[in-house]
Amino acid sequence: MTLTRSPRRLAVAHGPAFWIVAVTFLLVMAYSTVPTPLYPLYEQRDGFPPFVVTMIFAAYAVGVMVSLYLAGHVSDWLGRRRVLLVAVLVSALSAVLFLFFTEVPGLLVARFVNGASIGILTATATAHLGELRARAKPDENSIVAASVSGAANLGGLALGPLIGGFFAEFLPDPLMLPHLVFLVVLIVAALVLLLVPETVDVPTGDDRPRYRPQRLSVPAGSGRAFAVAAFGAFSAFAVFGLFSSLAPTFLVVTFDSPDHLLAGAVSFSVFAAAALGQLALVKLRMRTQLTIALLGCTAGLVLVAAGALLPVLALFLLGGVVAGLGVGLLFKGALGTAIGLAEPTRRGETLALVFLIAYAGLAVPALGVGAALAFVPALVALVVFVVLVLVATTAAIVMMRRRAGR
Repeated sequence: MTLTRSPRRLAVAHGPAFWIVAVTFLLVMAYSTVPTPLYPLYEQRDGFPPFVVTMIFAAYAVGVMVSLYLAGHVSDWLGRRRVLLVAVLVSALSAVLFLFFTEVPGLLVARFVNGASIGILTATATAHLGELRARAKPDENSIVAASVSGAANLGGLALGPLIGGFFAEFLPDPLMLPHLVFLVVLIVAALVLLLVPETVDVPTGDDRPRYRPQRLSVPAGSGRAFAVAAFGAFSAFAVFGLFSSLAPTFLVVTFDSPDHLLAGAVSFSVFAAAALGQLALVKLRMRTQLTIALLGCTAGLVLVAAGALLPVLALFLLGGVVAGLGVGLLFKGALGTAIGLAEPTRRGETLALVFLIAYAGLAVPALGVGAALAFVPALVALVVFVVLVLVATTAAIVMMRRRAGR
């Protein structure tokens, strides 16, 4: 690893720095989903109903949305490295809250803070990776940095439940140890980030712009097409929300399977299928990708419902993988549509609005399912949710395909 000396500090070269930021991105995203297979343990310990699980999960999504709106763009003038460091330390703070405030109010605050770290991190790390790679390899296609960024993002979300399930199934004190381990890991990551070079010119004094929240904008003259893309993003994240919040509960109630590693593996498989599908099919035309998304969402969600009704766990798991592939392509298509509609000078504002709508899809439907569990059996709630999401994803994809075919 090559070190270069700046007037104030040591810094690694841009090439190694790219991978430091990528690994940090992966770790912080992974920690955000570590609690997924731990929710049944919190339920058993404190005796709260499944709806509280969805509230805790929704606190995370709200934290992401709030920080995206308030701080997702500030690295443009505060500096990528500085804001990335803040995001990692906020994630570490959430680990402290998990360790010392273990009642439901503490869990809600911890998940909100954890979500806030993701909202700060995502745009900042994505931009930083692109800039570091461009300086390390100026002749390289930008798709490499974008692919690594996407893999770190979805790959981290996929790894987190698997790690949490491993801690819960094989190691002692699973409601404390994962948070303690990640607290140490995140602090080390923050220290290593100090060696990463800055990639933007940070204005000082009177040159620094006044703070404002992230601007949001619908592309002029494209309101209907944008609404379709936003609806697609909402629907895709609704599926992610189901498997991130309530899948462990359904495994226990519907399949009598309290294995925590299995609970983590279910969420892992959904996110991993989404990530791998995006990478493997990147060279296909948008319309073709949306056709595969339609088939994946339809077949996957039908298999999820069939697996729950029969009940056959293997069908449920297979359905999650196939649906994950479909919604990964659906979300990619929604982003691509929004980017194509946006004016170049307002692209960030348009994408910020898409992500806010997507994270609403992560929280709102999961809360609805959680509330329904207080009145109807888990199987009924799951099947109704699957039917609604199937209608939503199908409608969104069909409308996006029509536009892509023009």
